[in-house]
Amino acid sequence: MTIEEIRELIKVVAETGISELEVQRGENRVRIRRTPEVNAHNIVLPAQPAVAAPAPAPSAPAPAQPPAATPAPAPPTPETTEPPSDATLVYVKSPIVGTFYEAPAPGAPPFVQVGDTVRPGQVLCIIESMKLMNEIEAEVAGVIVSRMVQNGQPVEYGETLFAIRPL
Repeated sequence: MTIEEIRELIKVVAETGISELEVQRGENRVRIRRTPEVNAHNIVLPAQPAVAAPAPAPSAPAPAQPPAATPAPAPPTPETTEPPSDATLVYVKSPIVGTFYEAPAPGAPPFVQVGDTVRPGQVLCIIESMKLMNEIEAEVAGVIVSRMVQNGQPVEYGETLFAIRPL
């Protein structure tokens, strides 16, 4: 089974909304499983029973929680932005689903920062997927204009990681 076939299967899972897909061809086997997005409606607190309860009606107001129980959203770092809309930019996209890391190890300096000049083949970040560290490299020479994800953030296949202005 080729990488392109696996990418197509991932796309099918994302578009159809199914939670799991398993395909086997000879000795090759691929299982793609979606995890539900975490939001206020599907968080199970320890005090709640483990048995699934029906979802509340959409018109029902959510119970008020004390401000201390709700964590404040982390302010975006100055390097983390929405993708700039410039036709001259090259966008580096995630080739896999995983966790984005800006440095080779905790406490180490990041591979690149906004404003850095990069060359083809230079490592920009690491995406951890299934306990494997996958280096993501620049495909063009240029200047890093922006980084769209934060360190430790989960990323999806095809999600934009960096914008590079080619030299």
